[in-house]
Amino acid sequence: MRAIRNVVFTSIFGFSVAGAALAADLPRILALGDSLTAGYGLPQDEGFVPQLNAWLAGQGVQAEVINAGVSGDTTAGGAARLEWSLADGAQALIVNLGGNDLLRGLPPAAARANLTTIMDIAKGRDLPVLLVGMQAPGNFGPDYKAEFEAIYPDLAAQYGALFLPVYFAPIATAEGGLDPAFMQADGIHPNAEGVQKIVVAMGPKVLELLEKIKP
Repeated sequence: MRAIRNVVFTSIFGFSVAGAALAADLPRILALGDSLTAGYGLPQDEGFVPQLNAWLAGQGVQAEVINAGVSGDTTAGGAARLEWSLADGAQALIVNLGGNDLLRGLPPAAARANLTTIMDIAKGRDLPVLLVGMQAPGNFGPDYKAEFEAIYPDLAAQYGALFLPVYFAPIATAEGGLDPAFMQADGIHPNAEGVQKIVVAMGPKVLELLEKIKP
């Protein structure tokens, strides 16, 4: 009986170790962002990162997206914490920052500088990047809007990054607003159904990102 127990224990323990080793070998993507990445206002399994992980699994892809979203974070905050966010290891990066800069009317030049810092860190670590663009509101004037929106395609081209022009595009209306059916009550954050649409639209870009990971 003791021998059987030892065999069973060894089998279970061996499986656990193998499972842990397999998980450690999975390519890891760090999702650096604000509340849109963190999953603000949503149950734990319905935020952007859990839904993206589920989408990848549904495609038969073995990879892990790590949630490095901090609600309220600006491009400056993201740049300041990227190095330690990468301390546990990642082979690729999704950058979705700038929304809080826009809400506060922060200078586009400062946002560009902060995002450039992020891209420089990624380049120094040889990490492929998916850069997610932001669409600025018109309330700060057309010059501000044009200057801010130009940051993302400019940096994507400069650093050879993958580029997703507008995070909210899958839930936008024909008039250019956001469909309230896919938004939380605050009108700023997508609900679970909205996140699902965004993930499905972004998913192919994430697959491209995974293909850029160097062995």
